[in-house]
Amino acid sequence: QKGYCTVRINIDGKLYTMTYNHPVSIVVDPIEKKPVFHMLPGSKSFSLATAGCNLRCIHCQNWEISQRPLEEIPFYELTPQEIVKMAIESGSKSISYTYTEPVIFYEYMLDIAKEAKKHNLRNVMVTSGYINLAPLDELVKYIDVFRVDLKGFSENFYRKLAAGKLQPVLDVLKYLKQKGAFIEVVNLVIPTWNDNPDEIKKMCQWIKQNLGDETPLFFSRFYPMYKLTNLPPTPVETLEKACNIAKEVGLKYVYIGNVVGHPYESTYCPKCKKVLIKRVGYSVLENNIKNGRCKFCGQKIPGIWQ
Repeated sequence: QKGYCTVRINIDGKLYTMTYNHPVSIVVDPIEKKPVFHMLPGSKSFSLATAGCNLRCIHCQNWEISQRPLEEIPFYELTPQEIVKMAIESGSKSISYTYTEPVIFYEYMLDIAKEAKKHNLRNVMVTSGYINLAPLDELVKYIDVFRVDLKGFSENFYRKLAAGKLQPVLDVLKYLKQKGAFIEVVNLVIPTWNDNPDEIKKMCQWIKQNLGDETPLFFSRFYPMYKLTNLPPTPVETLEKACNIAKEVGLKYVYIGNVVGHPYESTYCPKCKKVLIKRVGYSVLENNIKNGRCKFCGQKIPGIWQ
């Protein structure tokens, strides 16, 4: 008997995970691809995923490995120690648990993260935030950045698009904040689904109130994928409007994702307004943060810079 995630199996009353030591994807990415903008800009991140997911997003970008039956997906055989060794050899400064949903390979991720810490590597969890608080409690000790997808801001949206719920994700975000974790939030803006300005404003207000005005927030461009191919890509103008709403609400670090060359790919100092990190796509062209501060005016910038 398989669980909803397709990767946990009940054999004679015992639960077994099929993902441990079995990554299906291993890539060395720029950290900017996650996207994570406030940790070690321009560095490489050793990125991995196993099969499976605990949501059913109809627009999934990685559906070939998240939604297909486990037995159809080829995998590697790699221990946590081997993963960390490969990460070090690749010149990566961090390990990212990404592409599918890392909650699915929780035990594997936790053991890799512990091993990574012994070798001064950072850990990044790219997650939809769909996890119980008890297992999260252990994870917080080892994960440096939680890059959380806040897919929309209504229960109706979560139910229809992802077969999930909004409230558990909000609870996780608040819990992470209470624990002092560093959080970056991504909202993929899907035309006609979650691009309502009032809903975007409510989401931004919630982020400011519960996570703080220094929380990096990305509005990313949707591209037709998987079961949601009848929609056009998000108009850039829609993303710009969302950014302006976030800034009006008072969020200080607002970005546009998936639009290469847009000025909102870069980080600006909230005090003197100068460019702190100039980005084009996944490339960092300029970094004006010195010892965690703006080199022009001395403003402290939230993040992990060394």
